[in-house]
Amino acid sequence: MKASQLFYPTLREVPSEAEIVSHQLLLRAGFIRKTTAGVYSYLPLAKRVLRKIENIVREEMDRAGGQELMMPIIQPQELWEISGRWSVYGDEMFRLYDRHNRGFALGPTHEEIITALVDADVQSYRDLPLLLYQIQNKYRDEIRPRFGLMRGREFIMKDLYSFDVDYEGLDVSYKKMHSAYQAIYDRMNLNYRVVEADSGAIGGNESHEFMVLADSGECTVLYCKSCDYAANVEKAQCKAPDEPTSVSDWREMEKISTPGLRTIQDLVTNMGIPEQEQVKTLMYSADEEIIAVVLRGDRELNEIKLKNLLGAEQLFMADEASVRERCGAGFGSLGPVGLKLKIYADLELTRMQNFSCGANEDNFHFRNVNMGRDFVPEAVVDLRNAVEGDLCPVCSSSLQSICGIEVGHIFKLGTKYSDAMGASFINANGEEKAMIMGCYGIGVSRTMAAAVEQNNDANGIIWPIPIAPYHVIIIPVNAKKEEQMQAATAIYEELMAEGIEVILDDRDERAGVKFKDADLIGIPIKITIGPKSLQENQAEVKKRWEGDTELVPMDQVLNTIKAIISAGMKK
Repeated sequence: MKASQLFYPTLREVPSEAEIVSHQLLLRAGFIRKTTAGVYSYLPLAKRVLRKIENIVREEMDRAGGQELMMPIIQPQELWEISGRWSVYGDEMFRLYDRHNRGFALGPTHEEIITALVDADVQSYRDLPLLLYQIQNKYRDEIRPRFGLMRGREFIMKDLYSFDVDYEGLDVSYKKMHSAYQAIYDRMNLNYRVVEADSGAIGGNESHEFMVLADSGECTVLYCKSCDYAANVEKAQCKAPDEPTSVSDWREMEKISTPGLRTIQDLVTNMGIPEQEQVKTLMYSADEEIIAVVLRGDRELNEIKLKNLLGAEQLFMADEASVRERCGAGFGSLGPVGLKLKIYADLELTRMQNFSCGANEDNFHFRNVNMGRDFVPEAVVDLRNAVEGDLCPVCSSSLQSICGIEVGHIFKLGTKYSDAMGASFINANGEEKAMIMGCYGIGVSRTMAAAVEQNNDANGIIWPIPIAPYHVIIIPVNAKKEEQMQAATAIYEELMAEGIEVILDDRDERAGVKFKDADLIGIPIKITIGPKSLQENQAEVKKRWEGDTELVPMDQVLNTIKAIISAGMKK
């Protein structure tokens, strides 16, 4: 492709709307353009990257036994009502109605469609297992679309669904997908980690996320260097304390006046009570029941752990008016002592003693409170976010934390959908059984953005060779010089004849502009044809990820480029 014919409108300034590196660079380098909030057009360079990602995904899905199909984006309301998710999925679902007032959803995911499809045509155990997948657009009405392709309202996704006769078969399918996903991200040369994850709205009893590691990642990953344990912060387990408190050390509880002191930090500053010796009480509405949660003052509640514990469909913080009516005090003065509500305590409280908390009376707190004597919780469980330095739940070593971008997620669904939708088969004994399902997703467009987040420098994108839009860009320093253009064109045609993806920058622009554009769009290999090297019958070859330039004889350029590409494909 000649640069004079290539549509890649680059920008010199960082767009004000772009918050993270991938958003900035994909806009500046002419890969994407915003249509509306959370919706983007993919320009030719981006389409080439996406096609390469899709092809890698497709090859590994096929190698694992997957069969590609295509399902409708518009999904009927009645299918979602059968599964029970029409009301549960929430405001993220785009809903629309036809001229007959029949309800539909723009597919955020396809469990309902695929389950109904397979149930209609699979009758016998002989028809199973099945691995069926598609690559298509998905739609989710994000409350706040942001970060470019990271959190959009329209995005490209690969979703595969497995159907097995039993849980042993599901284990086999799950392991196939786990291995296939590792192969996919290995082939893309991305630095990633597989972590335990919460299943969320998809459901199921086991899931793993594939995280591309990047400082800008929204997800926090806790991992152990001493063993293989790794989990995202939503799922990471907190190890129970080794030594519970001793009753003999409990002091007598006392009530203290704390006028105007409402926060943990207020008590630290004005009363000298360390936040590690305080307990905060949070009030939540769980399916319309007000409940209390207590945890150490410097800890963060993990709402997903709480929601899973309660089995609640709806969970949100209670409003202050409702809390005051039930507890007799407002936020900042709440505590578990004397509270006539269900109380759920984080397991860390089992090693806390003589702590401080609100007295359920405005402007008063208790000191020397002890769980078991002064209040008895409904349950004592892991409810907080794990943090770096916590003990590994497997081997008790210290956990480390890194940031990651979720690009893939695999789930063991079991019979969640097959039970709800009556998807069954006849087994070898003539008995009707529910199909055992799994779900496996990859964010294709998000993977492109994640690759940029992980591979960039001050000058622009550094595409990994396997997913680069083009492998090589040839830059004649002065396109008006006939000898330079002839040499550049000769190399261009030689590379093209060998099937190498190459751009010839034939534009009548200053060399500096060409070099900046080449670095910005991230082409892995740059060949420069200048007057000095041409006198020696040489070309300058530079790898985008290295600082040094290599002078290569003209008759060796092809072999040099082939070797670089081959090495880059096998990293």
